[in-house]
Amino acid sequence: MARCFVTRELPGGALARLAAEHEVDVWPRRTPPPPDVLRERVAEAEGLLCLLTDRVDRGLLDGAPRLRVVSNLAVGADNVDVAAAAERGIPVGYTPEVLTETTADLAFALMLAVARRLPEGERAVRAGEWLTWEPGWLLGRDVHGATLAVIGAGRIGGAVARRAEAGFGMTVLRVGRGDDPRPALARADFVSLHVPLSPQTRGLVDDAFLAAMPPTAYLVNTARGAIVDQDALARALREGRIAGAALDVTDPEPLPPDHPLLAAPNLIVLPHLGSATHATRERMADLAVDNLLAGLVDKPLPHAFGSIPSP
Repeated sequence: MARCFVTRELPGGALARLAAEHEVDVWPRRTPPPPDVLRERVAEAEGLLCLLTDRVDRGLLDGAPRLRVVSNLAVGADNVDVAAAAERGIPVGYTPEVLTETTADLAFALMLAVARRLPEGERAVRAGEWLTWEPGWLLGRDVHGATLAVIGAGRIGGAVARRAEAGFGMTVLRVGRGDDPRPALARADFVSLHVPLSPQTRGLVDDAFLAAMPPTAYLVNTARGAIVDQDALARALREGRIAGAALDVTDPEPLPPDHPLLAAPNLIVLPHLGSATHATRERMADLAVDNLLAGLVDKPLPHAFGSIPSP
């Protein structure tokens, strides 16, 4: 029986499966374990099941001589120093594919919400501002028949593109790795981001990127917060250089309530809900536990980090 540390309670029955075979220590709070607590809990662990909010760096790994496997409950592993783990022969697992359709649903929900001004309408009802049906009040933009630029040609980007074409009759412009996005941006009514976070994509959406979009276009981000230069986005929104933005991810997470970005107009921000359905989160937990169980008996991980495809 191995000792495992799990950095948060998980939905479904996956942790019960893990506890049936190994000693399991679960961090009980809603917020991540602080770095010093994480180091302390992992120091004697053989298995670690972590989340994208947990920084698994070289220092943490060096302080965990018994650690044999890291299982990350996420579609990627940008929070894990995979190279340092590989040097020690520690496999790193992740949870791919299961959140594709769920995240694509949310991307489309954000697109519809920002274009049709749904949060403003809901607030107006509660504030008593709904006087009657008015022909010129809270007018938004059509999504059907519009042009969508999908930045990132991976699974989630493809799922969003399918919804756009089949369900809404949209013209979809796909921008893959290495493509110049500017021609697509210039034609877009909506721009949806679906690239992984890397040195090449960090700050991708900067002043120049936003300047290439028409002032009537909307930006949607369900990928990673650091892909967007938030200062540049706030300026573009305040100055009316784009019509609006809808974000499920920010940098940092959570975004402090007094963060300057939140004062920008025509902005929706969600608390990273891309995969937040019962079925998807429970399936992610199952995959994470499957990876951990395999690694603890020295079997290949079902979903090991190697060359992670684009989300």
